[in-house]
Amino acid sequence: MKRIMCPKCENYITFDETKYTEGQSLVFICDHCKKQFGIRIGKTKLKSTEKNETQEEKSQFGSIMVIENVFGYKQIFPLVEGDNIIGRRCTGNNITIPIETSDMSMDRRHCVINVKQDKQGKLVYTLRDFPSLTGTFLQNEILSDKDRIRIEDGAIITLGATTFIFREAEK
Repeated sequence: MKRIMCPKCENYITFDETKYTEGQSLVFICDHCKKQFGIRIGKTKLKSTEKNETQEEKSQFGSIMVIENVFGYKQIFPLVEGDNIIGRRCTGNNITIPIETSDMSMDRRHCVINVKQDKQGKLVYTLRDFPSLTGTFLQNEILSDKDRIRIEDGAIITLGATTFIFREAEK
């Protein structure tokens, strides 16, 4: 199944891409806002997406991988040095990592992962809640508003009903 986003209201529409051939044009009508828009099925778009995912996995400061669920699809985001503000993607929202999801329990600015180097040059990763309404969970333990927790490779972080896995930069 493939998901596309309505360009007007950002509502997701799901369809089975295996029923169509490469180069075929499809027209959709959004159930939410009734906007009509079209797409073209092609391999070039899929290849560029796969290439970006492998590049992002090898980010020099680490990455997060959002686990696919009923609210959203698998997404991989590279981290940058400094504060990485993580939240729900929304038009006009200025954050570092905008997760595309319909999970309304995730705030637009939910948590922050800070990446910095210690005196030995090793990267240190710190997680904190923004603060958010539903809280940030690290390995099923909720963080308080003032917690600053160091995280390591493979840490499982949950924001509302959305979960992602933290990956350190490759050494």
